[in-house]
Amino acid sequence: MNNSADTQGNIVIVDDQPNNLRVLSGILQQAGYKVRPALDGKFALQSIKSSPPDLILLDIRMPEMDGYEVCRRLKGDEQTREIPVIFISALQDMEDKLSAFRVGGVDYVAKPFQVEEVLARVRAHLNLYRLQCGLQDIIDERTRDLRITMESLRESQQKYANVLEETILAISSTIEKRDPYTAGHQWRVSLMAVEIARELGLSEERIEGLRLGAMVHDIGKIYVPVDILTRPVALSDIEFSLIKTHPQVGNDIIKHVQFPWPVADMILQHHERMDGSGYPAGLKGEDILLEARIISVADVVEATASHRPYRPALGLDVAMEEIRKGSGRIYDTEVAAACLRLFEEKGYTIPKPSN
Repeated sequence: MNNSADTQGNIVIVDDQPNNLRVLSGILQQAGYKVRPALDGKFALQSIKSSPPDLILLDIRMPEMDGYEVCRRLKGDEQTREIPVIFISALQDMEDKLSAFRVGGVDYVAKPFQVEEVLARVRAHLNLYRLQCGLQDIIDERTRDLRITMESLRESQQKYANVLEETILAISSTIEKRDPYTAGHQWRVSLMAVEIARELGLSEERIEGLRLGAMVHDIGKIYVPVDILTRPVALSDIEFSLIKTHPQVGNDIIKHVQFPWPVADMILQHHERMDGSGYPAGLKGEDILLEARIISVADVVEATASHRPYRPALGLDVAMEEIRKGSGRIYDTEVAAACLRLFEEKGYTIPKPSN
């Protein structure tokens, strides 16, 4: 991250209208940001490539190369793909906004500009970008430390476990900072998954991997626009298709981290269903990792019984009925039975939100 010591962040603004550049540059410079304007996409790509900024504000409708194409090229370049892009446009159609998100944009600001809205969105995405950069540094540093430690001392297993725990907690915290409605969701799913696994008789070592995997099962939602995650109405088919990308995105994020358990596969498969009706791969039955089948049931119970932006909590009875009806068809028979025993016979309850 190229944040200058004397500014709050380095931002490139791309717009073919000089007046828009002046207005937006003035807003951001007054707030303490370092701003670099660009009047066309080609010049913007050269400027960004030579000195990558912390954030890009990108107009859609521009001659020769529109904002969508500029964003595609940025996301196709390893040097610039992680830089957040906020689209700025007078276009208000939902399809225009979704197109912006599909090519890699993280947000959308409408013209004419509202000062407080611009500053709020810029601050939010710069803070998230710093969190992501810091998290990657933590993962890289701790992965290097772990490799050295494991090569030199077999007795360092406890230290290894502690570092993994800290890394998982950092990732989980980063995700939940974006979506207050589901804060604690992954934590509660993790605790429920552990109890279901114990009811099934899994080993403590395997349960530990399940616990950590469940704590980040929704990490892929970090790439889903916050506006869609927190929308208080039912999503369109196109919007839901964006939500459905999160298992694959989560797998892509985690698969290079060297865990002693199949955490990436847990994330990838937690929305697969026993009859093949799930996603992203339509896996069936035993082809789905057992840990993913457990997370799937715990995830449904927590989501059904808890409040969501688009509906109030439906309650535990509704959640249990969903598991009962789906047992053997949608959910693993033994996992569903273990879940029902816990709640209906042994008095287990959904954990309260963590502080």
